Amino acid sequence: MKFALWRRGSSVAASEEERLQELRAAIAACRICRDDPARGLAHRLPHEPRPVAVLSGSARVLIAGQAPGLRVHESGLPFNDASGDRLRGWLAVDRAAFYDPQNFAIVPMGFCFPGYDSHGSDLPPRGECAPLWRRRVMEAMPQIELVLAVGHHAQRWHLGSDCPKSMTEAVGNWQRFAQRNSGISVLPLPHPSWRNTGWLRRNPWFEADLVPFLRERVKALLS
Repeated sequence: MKFALWRRGSSVAASEEERLQELRAAIAACRICRDDPARGLAHRLPHEPRPVAVLSGSARVLIAGQAPGLRVHESGLPFNDASGDRLRGWLAVDRAAFYDPQNFAIVPMGFCFPGYDSHGSDLPPRGECAPLWRRRVMEAMPQIELVLAVGHHAQRWHLGSDCPKSMTEAVGNWQRFAQRNSGISVLPLPHPSWRNTGWLRRNPWFEADLVPFLRERVKALLS
């Protein structure tokens, strides 16, 4: 590896916040998708990495998205686009509350904008990111009580072997995951992209049943 990895034993005497800051710095310096890609240099990230993640030592809600889009890559601010506007509408929070790390940790499955496919759509999250960082991020934020798993990539990681084969099935079974008796609650959500507008129209139960539960649960955890 050509960058420093965060090590759990590197600062035993440090406070939790200092260790979290160490992890933030290590993520910000990560270049694995550019310098040491899993599929070889021919498949490396086609631009300079700009990891985007908001870690928090106090937020009880984690927003687990897919990967930054181009606008987020340019601004460094997660969900700083129309998808973010829709997500904030689902949550019933304004931008100030959304970007307050006391309220939300925002950590996508891939930290960097992955680029576009041949059709001009965002590529999936890079395959190097989650295996290297995800477990470390979760261990560093033990106070998280609710994970909002936005999209099927996030759902597969956070639901593990319980994850259904499709996003629709995962979101359709939201009550089973959000109200289980052990472990962190996971609430599967569709991605708030405009590309899912048709899905939302075909599945009116999402806004009728899941969104009110989402708002109530988030309000309780933010209070």
